[in-house]
Amino acid sequence: MQAHIDTMTSIFDGNIVVEDGRVTVKNERALSGPQMDTLVREAVFGDEATRDYARWLLWEIGQAVGVRPSSIHDLYLARGRGEVHGFTVPAVNVRAATYDTVRSIFRVAKKMDAGAFIFEIARSEIAYTDQRPTEYVAVIIGAALREGFRGPVFIQGDHFQVNHKKYAVDPKTEVDSVKQLVTEAVAAGFYNIDIDTSTLVDISKKTLDEQQRLNYEVGIDILKHVRAQQPEGVNISVGGEIGEVGTANSTVEELRAYMDGFERTRRKQAPDAEGLSKISVQSGTSHGGVVLADGSIADVAIDFNTLETLSKVARDDYGLAGAVQHGASTLPDSAFHNFPKLEVAEIHLATNF
Repeated sequence: MQAHIDTMTSIFDGNIVVEDGRVTVKNERALSGPQMDTLVREAVFGDEATRDYARWLLWEIGQAVGVRPSSIHDLYLARGRGEVHGFTVPAVNVRAATYDTVRSIFRVAKKMDAGAFIFEIARSEIAYTDQRPTEYVAVIIGAALREGFRGPVFIQGDHFQVNHKKYAVDPKTEVDSVKQLVTEAVAAGFYNIDIDTSTLVDISKKTLDEQQRLNYEVGIDILKHVRAQQPEGVNISVGGEIGEVGTANSTVEELRAYMDGFERTRRKQAPDAEGLSKISVQSGTSHGGVVLADGSIADVAIDFNTLETLSKVARDDYGLAGAVQHGASTLPDSAFHNFPKLEVAEIHLATNF
């Protein structure tokens, strides 16, 4: 095993030196060759000790050359203050062939001189693709190094969701399972977390506040846990959600009910904790789209007026970056120019798997 570990540094021909737990990169060009492919492969497929060392080495190389997992929180709050505008941040769920897919994204980003973009993975996707957070982060860092990318890397936990059926049976166990995932993800370098307690909205209640109560109260519980886990000097970007994707379109009244309840509860329970940076809404899409009888995907009738209005209220009244559009992969290419035009903060895009 030690020989295997020694090989991981020796393949870089002396350009990476590890001494007393510190990594020095003598020639950054050595990181862009096929040796990086070998290191990433060990980070995914190596035996436990080799795998863990490879992941550590990738992290430390990234720290040394300026490829660092980062939070988008400050950028989003600046947008909420009106200091920046006119763009929409894409968040890409990479479910398979992660190394090659992420490499291609970094290549295009460099060619376009792109601004902020996010790599994300949902709680459900972590499970069914068997990509734990440490693996996901290591592969993304490796892909960035391989393509010569330098700068902040935004990695996000998408839909860290409370399952309403499991919550109904045992609330504490289900919420604790989300908290455990938060702990694992933050330790790995996920500095952006989307809390999804919208599954707990109960439309049978009479008032909007009552309908959203569990959504914002459980959301605050998880928010406090996120803040307790974040490393010193990092303000994790945390998103909330008011309407489960695939249900009826969200309204301004629902947004206000959720945000007012969330902020009221935060001020009472955790006044020193930073709140949300964005809000996910429902405006006509569904994850995976609607499959027709012939196997094709139905055209999506997205309500751009809803998106624009909700984004404006989120910014003007609550200081958030704006609304987040889920399920955007189901939209035609002709729709995408609308998002920055309408000041939508973020859109979520699934890769083709």
